[in-house]
Amino acid sequence: MPKSMWVFVGIFSGLLLLGLGGLQWRESTRALTAAEQAAEEAKKSVELAARTNTAYLAEVEALRAQTVELQQQIQAAAADRNALRQQMQAELESKDVTISELQGKLTLSILDRILFDSGRAEVKPEGRAVLKKVASVLGKFPNRPLQVIGHTDNVPIRGRTPDGFADNWELSAGRAVSAVRFLVEDAGVDPRRISAVGSGEFKPISDNGTAEGRARNRRIAIVVLPEELGSADLPRMKPAEPTKPLPTPDVGTPTP
Repeated sequence: MPKSMWVFVGIFSGLLLLGLGGLQWRESTRALTAAEQAAEEAKKSVELAARTNTAYLAEVEALRAQTVELQQQIQAAAADRNALRQQMQAELESKDVTISELQGKLTLSILDRILFDSGRAEVKPEGRAVLKKVASVLGKFPNRPLQVIGHTDNVPIRGRTPDGFADNWELSAGRAVSAVRFLVEDAGVDPRRISAVGSGEFKPISDNGTAEGRARNRRIAIVVLPEELGSADLPRMKPAEPTKPLPTPDVGTPTP
């Protein structure tokens, strides 16, 4: 083969090798760039996952703190309710005053014979003494809303009572209002935390077929509700300073 041909072959081979090398370099460069981009995307994904995990952890901690706070509130409410029940039982419970608890509500039931004369809605002196003791206990729990509910037996009113009530519903409502007025105007209960309700004969707790049952049904119920059911307009207040207990009234021999 002529020398010139060898020179051409050598140059061509060199150029071919150079071209192949350049091609490999470009491929390597593209692969490196793609790898760098993938690494950058992976880095961003890791950083995003870390931030998301941090946010989740913060949310979990906030929920845990809320759970602890809620448990503390529940325990405090239970302790408050127990304290109220114990004080009521110690100072008020008797044959004419009973205390019951249902679904977080304490109910103080006072038989009408200690509060009112038959068919009347004016609170008697011995009834005023009892209601003052009630107000004294409730004053230590100023953020609990109250309902005063009047109840009667099912014996119908003939004509009108001396106070002008035409039926048991009117009588029960009038007695509830009288008790509320006394608690507010004479015993210092905040009027924003208390309401009056008349239920007439329609919520008996005993058999109206007996004199004893009818006597139990004629009552005023003071329902102490949980704090969360209070009015949004009712300001948070500190409990009243403890006062000396009032003497237990001498109500004499009860009559049916």
